[in-house]
Amino acid sequence: MNTKKFIPIIFIVIASLACSLFQGTIPEAQAAGDSPASEASEASATSATSAESAPETEPALQSVRDESQIAFDEALPDDLPYPIVDTGQVYCYDDSGGSQPCPTAGETFYGQDAQYSGYAPSYSDNGDGTISDNITGLMWQQDPGEKISYAQAVTGADNFTLAGYDDWRLPTIKELYSLILFSGYDVSGWNSGDTSGLTPFIDAVFAFEYGDTTNGERIIDSQWATNSKYFSTTMNGTETIFGVNFADGRIKGYGTQDMRGNGEKTFFVIYVRGNPDYGINDFTDNGNGTISDNTTGLTWMQNDSGNGLDWEGAINYCESLDYAGSSDWRLPNVKELQSILDYSRSPDATNSAAIDPLFNVTSITNEAGQVDYPFYWSSTTHANMKNGSGGAYVAFGRGLGYMNNQWIDVHGAGTQRSDPKSGDPADWPTGHGPQGDAIRINNYARCVTGGVSSEVATGGAADPQIGAGAAFPGGNGAQNSQGQQAQGPGLGSPPQEAIDACSGLSAGAACSFSVPAVGTISGTCTQVQTELACVPEGGPPQSGGGQQP
Repeated sequence: MNTKKFIPIIFIVIASLACSLFQGTIPEAQAAGDSPASEASEASATSATSAESAPETEPALQSVRDESQIAFDEALPDDLPYPIVDTGQVYCYDDSGGSQPCPTAGETFYGQDAQYSGYAPSYSDNGDGTISDNITGLMWQQDPGEKISYAQAVTGADNFTLAGYDDWRLPTIKELYSLILFSGYDVSGWNSGDTSGLTPFIDAVFAFEYGDTTNGERIIDSQWATNSKYFSTTMNGTETIFGVNFADGRIKGYGTQDMRGNGEKTFFVIYVRGNPDYGINDFTDNGNGTISDNTTGLTWMQNDSGNGLDWEGAINYCESLDYAGSSDWRLPNVKELQSILDYSRSPDATNSAAIDPLFNVTSITNEAGQVDYPFYWSSTTHANMKNGSGGAYVAFGRGLGYMNNQWIDVHGAGTQRSDPKSGDPADWPTGHGPQGDAIRINNYARCVTGGVSSEVATGGAADPQIGAGAAFPGGNGAQNSQGQQAQGPGLGSPPQEAIDACSGLSAGAACSFSVPAVGTISGTCTQVQTELACVPEGGPPQSGGGQQP
């Protein structure tokens, strides 16, 4: 066993181990799996992503956010039919798995999601089983109830009545994705059946359940259906709909039949009503290399970056852009980026990327040797229970994966998944996870301007869920397709707190140290590279399933 490879991972998951040991430090309201509609209806009548469902932010940083957010939200135009709800991400991250105070201009990773505030999520619990979204104008069914098949979801909408309304519909993928919040943590690879300390990617005002492990499901089996069909097929010919997984924070194309041969696949379903124009774009070519979306208030670069970049490179590309009389370009957050997808288009259906033809898209040759179109980086970190080393991207070409010894479209053009923010794609020759999701790392960028507060948040606290032990160069805890630790630029060192805990002690001695907002970590003094450091009890994490269907 190569100790140098796995010991740094131990420190990466310090916060995760601590959360398992100290679950009492996590607010009970984050236990979304235990939040039935009756409990959700007891929430405040109007909440802008309640404190229970969003991580706390360092006071000084939160003050800046609140003041700029109020002014920004008050400016919401009454005639803006497609306002993009903010992701709710309030912490900043690096590319190696750690969380850090938000950087200032000129510092590494300046310009990421948490630094720009859009329309803050705001919901009203109407007390009758419905939830009103105060930003989008949509009204939602609060509790999805038991899972049903796609066919049942379609027919059920015609006969559904709730709170005196009978004009409910099955949502589009853009409507349902408006509810996603990246204050959640991906539970892929979570081995405990206890979900009480987990945070899903949806506000606690909605009833939410993780997969039922007592019934043969995985914790991540919380896929929610939409009426958006893929204008092609996945898995070599399977009829596919797009859905949102609020347990792992992804959009994927799901076959309507169960992959395990158990008949029709079942989904959670909530119906929606109101604002029939939500999710419909109205693009204008400004004639200067930019495209304006009159429904969202965002202006986009007509061209993309033209070549692949890692996450840091994509952020820097947009932050340094001075074009068409504007210097306030930025890398879009993942919800903004998803807003310009055209789900009626795909490489197989229209011989194009899944975007309006007003945009110019660089073509690529994909892993299967086909003409295809890129994955595009967002500024949003896709944090999991171990670290923040993944960045969310949107596929404007096929959502490739390696299955049965071949590269195929497993999730569809329009999927939102995640990639390591840095590293070598060659370390992932057959992708990652059970569908072998293609790992490219060097994804493309399309810059955006507008739609956010003029205040850029800096400083503040690091993500306490990730903890001090996560920020190790190369220590992202991810594994490649051979089950080997994917290596970054270096293995790095344990946190200073862990080193200090063993000062004056010998190898094998008991030790402990504190992680802010988590608690005391107990372990054993162990030689880690050149340092004697306190390694938490429990050893390295179990290898998880990664990106799941």
